Amino acid sequence: MANTNILDAERESFHRFFECWLDEQNQRLHDLTFAAKNNTTATTTAATNPATTTAAINTSSTSLGKLVERVVKHYEHYYEVKSRWAKQDVLGMLSPSWLSSLEDAFLWIGGWRPSMAFHLFLSKSGLQLEARVSEFIRGFCSSSSKGNLADLSSHQLTQMDQMQQRTVKEERDISEKMDKQQEAVADSSMVNLSHVITELMNAGSGDDPVAEEDPRVESALASKEQGLEEILHRADNLRLRTLKSITHILTPIQAVHFLIAAAELHLRVHDWGKEKDATTHAHSSQP
Repeated sequence: MANTNILDAERESFHRFFECWLDEQNQRLHDLTFAAKNNTTATTTAATNPATTTAAINTSSTSLGKLVERVVKHYEHYYEVKSRWAKQDVLGMLSPSWLSSLEDAFLWIGGWRPSMAFHLFLSKSGLQLEARVSEFIRGFCSSSSKGNLADLSSHQLTQMDQMQQRTVKEERDISEKMDKQQEAVADSSMVNLSHVITELMNAGSGDDPVAEEDPRVESALASKEQGLEEILHRADNLRLRTLKSITHILTPIQAVHFLIAAAELHLRVHDWGKEKDATTHAHSSQP
């Protein structure tokens, strides 16, 4: 019972950390959005004064680059803390109780699927390109470039495509390892152990058969959880590397637009999921 209470306290502690991380995400979303708007304004203003254009763009890129680095560092910290908690409660990290049912339905090994980042990138790029075309048709397109995801070079697109192929391959390898780990629940040691306990229970032993076999159960589950921890670590590592690689391929302002889209999607799905769960709970509580 004591161990259970400690584990519950640990889960609650990470729950609080996750909620704080979401609050910080909100603040960073505000900072990123403000920086993106300022960069667009500065670039447009600089375009009307050729003498200051280069200096303005260089200054803007430097500040935006530092902002992107801070956001990536924030993600690094999150995964570092998550890795430490996984050593104590890997099951809690794979099926977080603080996530909504909606978020849980889209989980891939305890988090977001890395290849999803490329779909996010393409979706946001397409939307911004559509907006650019619409402005042009209506005659509102300025001569200066906004530098967002509608302004991708052929080299960037090639890099992104190559990165996506590598990510999908590694993602598939991790998924296959997870498949094997899940199948291992039915290996001979687990099946034999479940049979032994069932036989003891059917024999009507005066002692608690589950308690008698507890050391063997703990040992069998410990090896399975160790395998899950290793897979979770690989998955989180791929998530972080994917995020960092995409921001390296993009220019600072493009990276800001990408991070804004990622934060918006993350936060809104979390909010929508909580609202749906609250509605479902309210309906189920009605007589």
